[in-house]
Amino acid sequence: MARGKIFIKRIENTTNRQVTYSKRRNGLFKKANELTVLCGAKVSIIMLSSTEKLHEYISPATSTKQLFDLYQNALGIDLWSSHYEKMQEHLKKLKEVNRNLRRQISQRMGESLDGVSFEDLRSLEEDMESSLKTIRERKYKMIGNQIDTHKKKVRNVEEIHRSLLHEFNAIGEDPHYGLVDNGGDYDHSIIGYSNGGRGILALRLQPNHHNLHTGSGSDLTTFALLE
Repeated sequence: MARGKIFIKRIENTTNRQVTYSKRRNGLFKKANELTVLCGAKVSIIMLSSTEKLHEYISPATSTKQLFDLYQNALGIDLWSSHYEKMQEHLKKLKEVNRNLRRQISQRMGESLDGVSFEDLRSLEEDMESSLKTIRERKYKMIGNQIDTHKKKVRNVEEIHRSLLHEFNAIGEDPHYGLVDNGGDYDHSIIGYSNGGRGILALRLQPNHHNLHTGSGSDLTTFALLE
């Protein structure tokens, strides 16, 4: 039974395309090896897949460079010289671009202005004014960000200050605020602000004399605030 003719076109399915590539590549390399063994031919095959993977077949005891040299001798051309000339031409263009950039930088620093035409000077001035405008806008934006950050810090400090004043005012209104009888031999002391937060007041930590003389249970004794 004869096989149907296959219509050659790109395989859209990625997996099927890769499988077909691998099978046909191996078949091609097999045929190249048969030519080398049967006929003594020197064969070199270089392939790049759609995924940019390199596959290469070289006849045994042969290198790619040797085959390229044989190819050049057969055609009477020098591939390396042609490639070198292209590289030199590209290098020449890069040097010209580098010279132009250096000249532009020097002119923007107020140097190398001799021989520059009036139109070029005016164009240079416009470019520098545009650059200066962009720099100023960036500077003002940074200053604005710093001011906003400073304002936030000030608001946080003010909130902390109001909270402390509220707490210290509560301490001033209640002389027993924060004092706890723990049954020990020492009275508790507190530190706080009084008179609207204008002075620092403290309670001394002193032995409870009543407990020392009588040996009785805990007795809470308060002392006058000292400036």
